[in-house]
Amino acid sequence: IHRIRNGQITVDGQVVTDPDMILREGSKLVYHRLAWKEPFAPHLLQVLYEDDDMVALNKPSGLQVLPKGIFQQRTVLAQLQWKEWKMPPSSCSKRKNVQLHPVPVHRLGRGTSGLLLCAKTKLAKVQLASYFAEGAANAEKKRDGTEVGKERKISKFYRALVTGILEHDGDVVTQPIGLVHYPGVAEGLYVACSSGKPAMSKVCVLERLAHQNQTLVQVEIHSGRPHQIRIHLAYIGHPLVGLNFMTWNLLVRIFLLHMTEVMRGLYSLFPGTVGITCMLIGWSFLIQPRISDCVCGGKWPDVQQVTADLHEDMVMGVV
Repeated sequence: IHRIRNGQITVDGQVVTDPDMILREGSKLVYHRLAWKEPFAPHLLQVLYEDDDMVALNKPSGLQVLPKGIFQQRTVLAQLQWKEWKMPPSSCSKRKNVQLHPVPVHRLGRGTSGLLLCAKTKLAKVQLASYFAEGAANAEKKRDGTEVGKERKISKFYRALVTGILEHDGDVVTQPIGLVHYPGVAEGLYVACSSGKPAMSKVCVLERLAHQNQTLVQVEIHSGRPHQIRIHLAYIGHPLVGLNFMTWNLLVRIFLLHMTEVMRGLYSLFPGTVGITCMLIGWSFLIQPRISDCVCGGKWPDVQQVTADLHEDMVMGVV
C-alpha cells in the first residue's frame, strides 16, 4: 500500500493509484525502487579453502551475508556471484550437467566475522545443508548431552564472554527455543519457551575473570536455533556481555561472541591473549570428502581442518 501511494508501482506503464486494481492476464507489473546509496561495508573476503563444490570464507565484521533491508549489493552473496562470474570455468562447471550456483549454506550476523561455508553447486548445497540439519535432529532425539545417531560432519564451537562467574566447569543446556509475539516487534522474538523447538548447547569454562565478574566460555551447539547461544546463556543466568555503539543515529548492542571452529565474530576485552582485545563469533569445521567425489564413488580423502584468522580491525592492541 505504501509503495502504491508513493507512485512506485506501475502496470503496463501506468502508475497504479487503486490498491484494489484487478490485473489482467499478460499485464506487466513493475516496482520502481527509490534510488539510495548503500552504507559502507567491508568487502574483502579471504578464501580459506576451495574446491569444485564448496568454498570457505573468512567473512569480515560489518558485511551482511544475504540481501536485506538497506544492504542489497554489498553482501557476501553478491560477492560470491561476482567472483564466479569473473573467474574462468572450473573443472566443476565443465562436468556434464553441473551448473554453478554459489550460495552460503548458513548465516552469520552482519556484525559477526569468521568462517562461512558456501556451496558452489546445488548438489553441494543440499548435502551441506543436511550436515547442518543433523545437529538439530540429534537435539530432538536426546537432550542429555550425549551424541545420537551418526557422527556429525560439521561441529560448531563458539567462544563467548558472559556476565558473572560460572560455578561449574561444564554444563549442557537443552531448553527449547521458540518464536513469541512481542509488542512493537512485527516478526516476534525468539525466546526460551517450553513450546519451542528442541535445542542443545554444551558450555565449557575456559577462564574465570574474577576481577571483571565475567567468564570466558566455549559453547558447542548441536542445533542451529535463532539466537541460540544468547538465549541459552541468558537462561542459565549468564547473559552475553554486550557493547553499546552508535550507528545511523541508533544505539545498537553488540554481544561478545565468537565462533571459533566454523565461524567468527566480535569485539571484547579479555586478558591472557597477547595482541587481541576482542572476542569473535567464529566457526572451525572439518572438511571431509569433496561432495562430487562421494557422489561419483571416489575415495574419501583425509579430514582437513580450517580456521579463520582474526581480522586486522579486531586487533586493537596488546592486553
